[in-house]
Amino acid sequence: MTTADVVGAIIGGCLIGGAAVWLFLSLGRIAGISGIAANALMRSRDHIWPLLFVVGLGIGGWIAYLASGGRPAVEVQSGQWLWMIAGGVLVGFGTRMGSGCTSGHGVCGLARFSPRSLAATLTFLGVGMVTATGLALL
Repeated sequence: MTTADVVGAIIGGCLIGGAAVWLFLSLGRIAGISGIAANALMRSRDHIWPLLFVVGLGIGGWIAYLASGGRPAVEVQSGQWLWMIAGGVLVGFGTRMGSGCTSGHGVCGLARFSPRSLAATLTFLGVGMVTATGLALL
């Protein structure tokens, strides 16, 4: 990990935190991506901000891609697309079942001292560590 990687991570974290605070102060909403995405897809267009938020996430990813010189963050092999799609679907179901995702619980919920978010975040991290360790041992 280079110094540029660390600086980029710090800047990214500050931007995520700043966006979460801004959304809460301006609209009184929690910046949980799974809930916002669900609202963008399933609700009427009375409130267009969830759709704009999700579109902004895509634009931000595109800008990061261009800023990196057009290098993808991860090289995807030809047989991995199906696994990536299946993983995304499972994560989507899991975030709805868990009443939130890592951004909602980890960034916003912990900042509000939510016991439910603490339990969810510890579960996310614990399962992630066990999964990564298990895959590394294969």
